[in-house]
Amino acid sequence: MPGKPRGLATRGAGRPSPASGSGEVVALASRRELSAARQVRARELVGGTPPDGIAAQIRSECGTTSIRAYRLALGIALADVVAQVRAWYQAEGRRPPRFSETLLSAYESGQKRPGPEYLHYLCAVYRADPQDLGYPGSCLCGGRHGAAARPVPAAAVPAHAGAGQGPGGDDDEDLIRRAVLRLRADPDGEPTGGIPGDAGSAFFGAADRIRRRMDDALLAGRVSETMIDRWEQATAAYGREYLVAPPLRLLSDTLLDFSDVRRMCAERQPVESAERLCRLAGRLAGLAGIILINLGEPRLARSFFRTARIAADETGDRGLRAWVSVREALVPLYYGDPGEALALAGSAADLAGRHPCVAGVMAPAISARAMARMAGHGRRSALDQARDMLDRAHDAVDGLPASDRADTAFGYTQRQLFFHEGDALLALGDGQRAARALSRALRGYRPGEYLDRSLIVLGQARCLLEVGQPEQALRLSQNALLGLDREHRPEIVLQAARMLGRLVAARHAGLPAVREYREALLTG
Repeated sequence: MPGKPRGLATRGAGRPSPASGSGEVVALASRRELSAARQVRARELVGGTPPDGIAAQIRSECGTTSIRAYRLALGIALADVVAQVRAWYQAEGRRPPRFSETLLSAYESGQKRPGPEYLHYLCAVYRADPQDLGYPGSCLCGGRHGAAARPVPAAAVPAHAGAGQGPGGDDDEDLIRRAVLRLRADPDGEPTGGIPGDAGSAFFGAADRIRRRMDDALLAGRVSETMIDRWEQATAAYGREYLVAPPLRLLSDTLLDFSDVRRMCAERQPVESAERLCRLAGRLAGLAGIILINLGEPRLARSFFRTARIAADETGDRGLRAWVSVREALVPLYYGDPGEALALAGSAADLAGRHPCVAGVMAPAISARAMARMAGHGRRSALDQARDMLDRAHDAVDGLPASDRADTAFGYTQRQLFFHEGDALLALGDGQRAARALSRALRGYRPGEYLDRSLIVLGQARCLLEVGQPEQALRLSQNALLGLDREHRPEIVLQAARMLGRLVAARHAGLPAVREYREALLTG
């Protein structure tokens, strides 16, 4: 009996089990592949073959995957590639990713496919393009990484891009990042009234999915409030860039930070941080809604304002809740029922109460504009009511903090008030006062603040129409519009220009300048 266990032990040591045998076979095959690849690399290096040629030869002779062949052609280990990918992140001032030898090995064996961001950095390490590594399509950065291409700048992927490669959210963020990179590479390539065709649908679909995930995070009861000062500073900077930056580019930056905040909302954080995080979510969602109004996407804008209300309600900040409501009133004011705009502005005024805040000043101005659209020309009582509301706004604007009076997105400036006053008076048929208000508004804007300046000039063109100068009105509008780069012609500006053409055509049928104007808009 004592001999039997010893015999079993001996047999176990001398003959590998099926599992261990399989592992040894795999290891042996791997060693043979490495040895063959080393010989191919040495032979081709002596012959002066570049790395891409060596990789192709290794792939052909050793039967390995393209991405593994490239690493073997460079003669580096898995650990070397991981270290270089991490070095790329560190060089860009970003947190090192959770990228490992195990994950890279899975890519090489074909068990997994790298996400767009990891693929970008692998292309940078290997100096190869995605198709060279066995992945069809172009790189996330839109550039080339091959030996014949120019070096890809370290900042080709936005610094706030997440390193995660999970499904859903990261795919949406990658889509928006690609849009950002295309805009930076060719700012005149697409009109910013929207991205045309299927690409536009995909872009705004991604925007809405990001917003929905924020809704889920806020409503799931897992809202936390860790907030980094950088996000608050970036959000304030977006407000300052609102009139200057191309709308689509600003929306992309806003959505990417919004997505970062959404991830924070989905995790448990210290309770004392929750209010700051929700306030930031409300401001970013509200800003996205404002930009979407300008881009001619009212349905999506409403959705973002709804998300902003959810976030603002979590803070208990009446001023923020009122700001969201008064900004949302602009959706029906431009694209829907002015009666609804009047109701939303009234709700914002109720929330603001007697406390000096942005909505308390902006609400009566929006109410005056909505009432003017409802009343039309020649309604004396409506004109008197609108003037009373505008006088209230002028009295209140000086009571705002200086920071609010200097911020066109999160605050409310006197130049905006003059612009809105001119718009209301113009709708009520008071062309002379409207022209004076618009002129005062225009003097408050710098040449590079394209959005409001364009709308004000189009308002001045309407004033010329009201005093019987249709041709001059069309000329002023046409010069203003065609003087803008395409990226600074969002839908809200185009809509105002088209509206002017329709009004001139209705009041001055057969005027040759109308046809010329329409052709200029189409070909411009």
